[in-house]
Amino acid sequence: MDEPANAVPERPAASRLRRAGAAAIAAATRLIGNRPYAVGIAGTVIAAIVAAVPLIEMEAGRRDAMEHARETSENLSWIIALDLERNFRFHDVQLQEIVRSAEDPRTWVAPPDLQNRLLFRDLPDDAYVDGEFVVGAAGQIVASQDGSEVSPVLRLDDRDYFLKQKQDPSAGLVVSHPFRSRLHNGKLSIALTRRLNAPDGAFAGVAMFEVRLEFFQRLFERINVAEPGIVAITLDDGTLLGVKPYADETSGVSVADTAAFRQIAARDGGSAVLVGSGNVERIYTWRHVSGLPFVAVVAPATDDVLKSWRHQRRIVGSIAVLFGAALALGAWMLAYTLRDKLRAQAELARQATTDPLTKLSNRRTLDERLHAEWNRALRERGSLSVLFIDIDRFKLYNDTFGHAAGDRILATVATRIAAAARRSVDVVARYGGEEFTVVLPDTGHDGAMQVAETIRASVEALRIENPGSDTGLVTVSVGCATCRPTAGREPETLVSTADEQLYVAKSSGRNQVQAIVLE
Repeated sequence: MDEPANAVPERPAASRLRRAGAAAIAAATRLIGNRPYAVGIAGTVIAAIVAAVPLIEMEAGRRDAMEHARETSENLSWIIALDLERNFRFHDVQLQEIVRSAEDPRTWVAPPDLQNRLLFRDLPDDAYVDGEFVVGAAGQIVASQDGSEVSPVLRLDDRDYFLKQKQDPSAGLVVSHPFRSRLHNGKLSIALTRRLNAPDGAFAGVAMFEVRLEFFQRLFERINVAEPGIVAITLDDGTLLGVKPYADETSGVSVADTAAFRQIAARDGGSAVLVGSGNVERIYTWRHVSGLPFVAVVAPATDDVLKSWRHQRRIVGSIAVLFGAALALGAWMLAYTLRDKLRAQAELARQATTDPLTKLSNRRTLDERLHAEWNRALRERGSLSVLFIDIDRFKLYNDTFGHAAGDRILATVATRIAAAARRSVDVVARYGGEEFTVVLPDTGHDGAMQVAETIRASVEALRIENPGSDTGLVTVSVGCATCRPTAGREPETLVSTADEQLYVAKSSGRNQVQAIVLE
């Protein structure tokens, strides 16, 4: 029939591609079907990859969480540092104005009310600056912004800031360590001071601002860091001025000997994951205030930073592991199913080629192997021998001991025959009833006779009683035929000749081997 006019012929390349794909699929199917455990192993590997990918991705999420916390902390430390610099630079400008006025001799000869205005020039109020003072060379308060009288016996000459200014003419702005104020009921404070010089350059006292430590805590009001994370301001020698969460006993404490602060002191700014106070790992970010002895530190706890990430990881990890486990389980279930199928197929194949009683090859297998070995010997011009074996007086044995005992004898004799013909190329088969056949490839007359005699002797050596036998024992007779296959001759000829020799052996008294070589 002619093809329709509008039919489009299939392109050869597309056809070849489709056939190649089908062949590849078929090959993969055979490969998988013949190697069931490979399916389980491959499935397990794939399941592990499937489970690992989201976990690896979660590790990237961990890095992102840590980096975000670091950037946030770094920004906060910058803000705190800038706020400190702005406030204390402003206070320093005010102190320098006081120093200029205090070092002008005209100030001290002016009337008291004018003197105070000249010294302090209407300084703006600051909620955390408890007082602005001029302290004399002996440590006595000689002037204060509020003009209040100070006890003449009160001395500040033992304070660290006073001694520093007295001993070092170039000290500049000095920020003291925290102390309990003698002027304001023991409040925790620090002092900002600058040196006063006499006209001859000698030490004449200090200009001083007294700042409550509450100022530093105020800077933390809008910064939320969950415990055990911390926000802190320290002096550059490691003395704590303020910390959140606040504890009164920490003010003035030195952290200079901690591993975290040693790293902080080594660089003007930076970040690092370190184990700090309380043996807690934190993400430390810090910034030294330019030109001032302050360090702003923001250090959220790593556990707090990663809390949300860890919760998400548990969920994703659980799902990934469960999915991977289900995938691996499915792969192994398929693998075991394929294994059982292969075993069933192998068992069916074995049953199709094996005699169920003796476990030897059956008649069908014998015929296939005989023809194969005949053709091989024909090609290679080799020898081929066939043994035909029969259990002597087996019917009498069955009649005497029963069929169950007869079956046991058949199985026992089969074992002895198989033990004698033990090469991988030898074929041992149950021909039918109590008859057996052995095909011996590449075996001449002498070799075949040796195997046949081994079989006969090994069965007799069993010494199994058979009252109906001439010897009183279970024995076998063996017929042997050997030839060099030639064209025009069939393998069945060799078998029938061996059968004839078996008949000769039985006629000659049984329990013997008779053989012939076909020319």
